[in-house]
This record gives sequence, C-alpha cells and structure tokens, in this order.
Amino acid sequence: MIYVGIDDTDTLDAPGTNQLARHLVQELRGEFRGRMILRHQLLEDPRVPCTKKNGCASILFDVLESKSDQGERDDHEAVVSLADKLKRLILPWCPVGSDPGLCIATMVPQPVIEWGLRCQRELVTQDEARTLARSENIVLEGLGGTNDGVIGALAAIGLMATENDGRVIYRGSTGQDWYDVTGRMEVREILSRGVDEVLSIDSGEPLAEGTVNIGKRLRPNYRGGKVVLFVARDEAARWEAVRVI
Repeated sequence: MIYVGIDDTDTLDAPGTNQLARHLVQELRGEFRGRMILRHQLLEDPRVPCTKKNGCASILFDVLESKSDQGERDDHEAVVSLADKLKRLILPWCPVGSDPGLCIATMVPQPVIEWGLRCQRELVTQDEARTLARSENIVLEGLGGTNDGVIGALAAIGLMATENDGRVIYRGSTGQDWYDVTGRMEVREILSRGVDEVLSIDSGEPLAEGTVNIGKRLRPNYRGGKVVLFVARDEAARWEAVRVI
C-alpha cells in the first residue's frame, strides 16, 4: 500500500482537492488501484491561509504491477513511479494562486500520525513539516506558490494512518465509485457499497434494516478502521444521514 496526501491544490473558483483526488484515482487505475480517499479537517483559524475550510485529502493506493524484485526495491520504485505520475497530473490541474503540496509514503510512522493530530489543533509551519518528513525519509514536495500545501499533505497521511479520522470521499474497486449515489436508500444497499456499519449517532447502535435519506451523496466516515455512516432521526422519525467532519 502507498499513502498519498495532497493539500492546497485549488482556489475559490477552481475544482477542489477532493475532486482532484478522485481524478487521480481514475487516471492511475491501470497501474495503481485507489482503495480509499479521505477528506480530513485541519485547524480552522483566521491565521491559517486556506481556500474554504482548511481540509486536506489522503489517498490509499495498491500497486497493481511491479517490474522489479520484491522487497524494499519494489517499494522504492513504486513510490518513485507514483510520484512522477502524480506530479504530471497535479501540476496542470492546480490554478495560479494555489499552493499545492504532495506527500507519499509506504508506511506512516508514529511521529507523522502525531503531526496530523497536531495540525488539527495547533498552528504549525512549513519548515516543521519538511524537517519531520526528512527525518522519517518520507517524500514531501511543494509544487507551486508558497508551497504551504506540504503542511496539510503530510498531515493527511498521518490522519489516514490513525484509521479513526476523516470523511470517506471514495471507496471503490476497478474504477467504480460506490458512493456516487443520492436520495433514499435501504440499509442493505448502503452496506453493499462498501459501508461497514450504519450507526445511530445518538445511541451508537447499528441499523440492520430500514431506509436512510443519504442526501446529495453517500459520505460515511472512517472510524476505528471501519467505514461508518452515522444517522439520526428527523422530526418525522425517519432516518437521515448525518454529515460528520
């Protein structure tokens, strides 16, 4: 598996980082299978420059092809190959005024996990992110502008590695997006689309049956290593999906 983090790839008038992440998964599906895309919330503070809500995105890839011997050489070559392909796709996507950052790792050490959690509660700097990435031998690059996106890109892989953070933007196989649906849906159909549990946000109890209004798009969360859709009763006692950051 390869963890990828991206951040600050857009402006107010351009498609967002989540859309870029989905584009990357689709474009690379012949060689790298995108298993999951998560959207993570970082610190919201007037001192933090961001497009809207200071979110970043992580992608988990599987390598579908390998042309070298197995082991560390495979990992290195896969990262180099993926980094080159990602940059070729990201650079023309990012508009003038964005400050994109890219992070790639085959494993996420504890200090990077702690960095991700820290970025949700504290002001941090680009220099700190770069120093940490160098010390952990992780690929971290700024791709334009101020390069401030390296902060969130590194945070993204750390938060994904917690297995307990983020809203799931994509979970698919062979290029199919299981979450590109809308409206009311039976619980069994929700579970068939890669959601592990449908949970009442009030009681924590799982739903085995019933109908849920998922709204504009199915957007579960990543909690405890599972893909979870949180739901609540509306005023008419019908189940509604709850948007959780």
